[in-house]
Formats: sequence, structure tokens, C-alpha cells
Amino acid sequence: QVQLVESGGGLVQPGGSLRLSCAASGFPFSRNTMSWYRQAPGKERDMVATITSAGGTINYVDSVKGRFTISRDNAKNTVYLQMNSLKPEDTAVYYCKASVFPGPHHYWGQGTQVTVSS
Repeated sequence: QVQLVESGGGLVQPGGSLRLSCAASGFPFSRNTMSWYRQAPGKERDMVATITSAGGTINYVDSVKGRFTISRDNAKNTVYLQMNSLKPEDTAVYYCKASVFPGPHHYWGQGTQVTVSS
């Protein structure tokens, strides 16, 4: 059974930092692409960051470049999103996604709320 368990969301003041974690199980984690998406109320779900299986290819949405960092620890079957210099417009539900090959098939975490407010 594929399972993605997220943690690290919460309330933070503007300019603060959070680190999101996504612990994966049920598939060969090290062979698959992992991504973070976010969705704010009334907006579409957008890709925030993506990292390939070996970590050699990383992509970010323009609005988070220089502030967010995606990384993965294949030994721990975990992907991270380090978020620095947070802004109110970063407020959203953040989702972890696994792209499992062959197929690929996509699996989503439950989502974790990030709120940036003073």
C-alpha cells in the first residue's frame, strides 16, 4: 500500500521558516520523482517543487526560487521542503506527490496547512 505522511505545517509569521516532511512507504522511493504542490482557497493546485529520483534535476515555481529548497533522503524514504522568508501569499494547503513508475501512477498525501500571518 502506497502511503505518504506529511508533517511540519503550521502557523508562522512573515519572514519565518518551516520545514515540511513527507515520509513515503509502499513503493521503491529511491526510483521515483517526488513533488510538492500547494493550493490556496479559490486557486488552482500548482506545482511548487519537483525532484527526480537521484536528486539531479530540481524544478521550482518562479515565486519560490531562492526561498524554498526541496531535498530527499532516500535512506529515510523522505522528501523535504525547506521554506524560508515566508510571505502571506505562501499560505496554502501543501501536498506531497509521488510519481511511481511504470505508468507513471501518481499518489498524493493528505495535505498540510501552512499559514503565514502576523
